[in-house]
Amino acid sequence: MLVSHHHAALFFTCLLGASLAAPLRAGDDAKSAPMSKVFEIEAFRDDSSSPMRSMIHRYSEDYGLLRRFYDMRFSPARLDACRTFTNEWIQRLKDADFNALDLEGQVDYHLLRNKLDHELSLLSQTQSKNEAASKLLPFAPTIWELYDSLRKIEPVDPIKTADVMTSLSAAIADADKAVKNKTVTADPLVAMHAGYVLDDLDRGLRRWYSFRDSYDPQFSWWLSEPNSKVVKAIADYRASLRGISVGTSDNDPIIGQPIGRDALLAELKLEMIDYTPEELIQIGERELVWCHNEMKKAAAEMGYGDDWHAALTEVETRHVPPGDQPKLIKELAEEAVAFIEQRDLVTIPKVCKMLWQMEMMTPQRQRVNPYFTGGETISVSFPTQEMAHADKLMSMQGNNIHFSRATVHHELIPGHHLQLYMADRYRPHRQLFRTPFQVEGWALYWEMLLWDLDFGKTPEDRMGMLFWRSHRCARIIFSLKYHLSQMTADEAVAFLVENVGHNKRNATAEVRRSVEGAYGPLYQAAYMLGGLQIMNLRKQLVDTGKMTDKDFHDMILYQNSVPNKAVKAILLEEKLTTEGFPEWRFYDL
Repeated sequence: MLVSHHHAALFFTCLLGASLAAPLRAGDDAKSAPMSKVFEIEAFRDDSSSPMRSMIHRYSEDYGLLRRFYDMRFSPARLDACRTFTNEWIQRLKDADFNALDLEGQVDYHLLRNKLDHELSLLSQTQSKNEAASKLLPFAPTIWELYDSLRKIEPVDPIKTADVMTSLSAAIADADKAVKNKTVTADPLVAMHAGYVLDDLDRGLRRWYSFRDSYDPQFSWWLSEPNSKVVKAIADYRASLRGISVGTSDNDPIIGQPIGRDALLAELKLEMIDYTPEELIQIGERELVWCHNEMKKAAAEMGYGDDWHAALTEVETRHVPPGDQPKLIKELAEEAVAFIEQRDLVTIPKVCKMLWQMEMMTPQRQRVNPYFTGGETISVSFPTQEMAHADKLMSMQGNNIHFSRATVHHELIPGHHLQLYMADRYRPHRQLFRTPFQVEGWALYWEMLLWDLDFGKTPEDRMGMLFWRSHRCARIIFSLKYHLSQMTADEAVAFLVENVGHNKRNATAEVRRSVEGAYGPLYQAAYMLGGLQIMNLRKQLVDTGKMTDKDFHDMILYQNSVPNKAVKAILLEEKLTTEGFPEWRFYDL
């Protein structure tokens, strides 16, 4: 057992039980047992010979280096450098002989071109936001100039720089006064972006100051006092900007920034989704109606008529006592693997099956992740001793046996752990194009497929599966409406409570997670939509008898976590042109 961080973190691998202990059974000599008998390493397959692999690798490494060098996110120097770099790469792609590439290479070509076009779009959006916020940050060029001198390792005149810093603190204080007196006004979203830029300026200025502080006695002697005033002025001004952008007395508000329809369309172009935001909301609404109808059926089997809310409340009471959640998760993981292997649905490398870990999520993370997250390590949300009584109860209810049963296979196998294991080993150059429509779509697809294969044994199990499926539908609706400014964060919380059955605490955490910037604007919509894309592909290839389930699933994993339209092009062996991939309407409206 590995222990990390603090007493709330519990790590262990699924080797518990039947794995590395196997060579030690009676009559065996552990030292002489060949390791292959434990792991049974499968033959490695990577049949990609795309000539684009090295080009994509070069672009990824060079762009990463450039962004680390120009590490102030909103500085004009960074925006200019990134724009120049991206345009040069677009020209390099134009100079390539597209028709000389095989299908693998053509797919990689379009993935890179799509990425480059999106980078230009993001740079343009950032520039526009900077320009709108500039009236709130008239002092920003001074800080950018100071930081630029650090990048160039230019000498510093301490006396003159102290004068600059003294003027800077006064300029920040003047901007603060103008906002408080309302002689300068701004839209809340503009003020929110100004706050993000101010945070970036603060980080840059601290790095600039710490680089010479104490190493250069003259610098510290002259700059210590002026720097302290600047630090305080920035802190005061941050509070004033927050007052505009948040506009609430709530001590723990949900703070997000709707990006608007044009930016959503740019994101959909990157993800190769041939629908408008309004059409996607319509898909979510249709799928949610299906979920509600199925929940009513399960509720009736449980004796609640069509009152699915009451049935869901009953399911939530069926949780394990404190301390027993790790044991439950291990059992559920083994159950899912057995179900998949009995039906020979996908290749599960033994190393992947044996080597995964578990940790217990901290109370702090549970504020934005009230449920599980996963991959190689499944992070389990369950109450801790220091939580308030009401929060303990809601956490246990939200992570009950039947909800967890529908979550573990999403996070481990055949979901994220299997998927990410394969992505690290097959066509790793494509990880640059990783998208939630494939990553989350894959895991959600398995939820839908396992439903069709009657993985839910009881109406309670089915209610747990439907809770999550309806949640994915609701995510499409509330996240897109939020970014279209058709739904507020508080309205999204109420929507989840009413239409999915979340308790208020967990609904708030889900909305906070969705809008506060840690995830892209389409991330929450990607689960269900990506799953529907893969389900559409399955109908074309498996239901028609062209591929077995196992071959279909393996081939998807071999392509890495790229947009599903690219996967479709390879699996259907589509003929591509320089114009891009064919339109794909994977859902009939």
